[in-house]
Amino acid sequence: MFRIPVVRGRAFTARDTADAPGVIIINESMARRFWPTSDPLNDRLVVGRGIRPDYDLDPVRQIVGIVADVRDTGLIRNPRPAMYVPVAQVPDSVTALNVKLLPLVWVVRTKGDPHSVAAAVDSELQTASGGLPTSRVRSMDEVASESTARSSFDMMLMVVFAGAALLLSAIGVYGLMSYAVQQRTREIGIRMALGAARRQVRNMVMGHGMTVTLAGATVGIAAAFALTRTMAGLCHSRRPRHCPSS
Repeated sequence: MFRIPVVRGRAFTARDTADAPGVIIINESMARRFWPTSDPLNDRLVVGRGIRPDYDLDPVRQIVGIVADVRDTGLIRNPRPAMYVPVAQVPDSVTALNVKLLPLVWVVRTKGDPHSVAAAVDSELQTASGGLPTSRVRSMDEVASESTARSSFDMMLMVVFAGAALLLSAIGVYGLMSYAVQQRTREIGIRMALGAARRQVRNMVMGHGMTVTLAGATVGIAAAFALTRTMAGLCHSRRPRHCPSS
């Protein structure tokens, strides 16, 4: 469905039925965290056993594949360890418990505008589920947009404040240079009376202004580098990523 690339091993197949040996696929984050120095494809997992009696029916599962990470909690959050099991191999009691504990999410891949087929999909889901109502039908683009809405708003505020700060800085530099020229009007007059050229006077005034500007720019650039890590947490890449799985 999400076309998550398989890094190692294999994906699920039609042979992974309820009667087949239990299998499981993990993501790269889980492999790095729990098998930092060994090969997880040589290991097996027991999911949830001992937590509740319902999970005791789940079989021992062989790790058959490792897939790429998916940002299922949001585009700006780091991927977390995750594992996938075939629906056919999940006991009915576990499925019923999961539906009670977690919201049931259906994902449908479409061609064209997703909202154009929303009514047809809703009808099919109600038929398949015995009349269960559906809500919050959204496209994957809308899900991704909601995930980054807060950070986008924060970044927009920062851009506005940065623009205001830049404008105030420009006004301040202009005012400082005007004040400096006014304070040195007598000196400038004396220099010109003694034969100083207009170019020399202009260079003197501009040199003073550039000195102040460069000093401020140096401090600003140093502060910008210091805040880079903080700002990076509010930014998200626009490059293609695997879609969230919820």
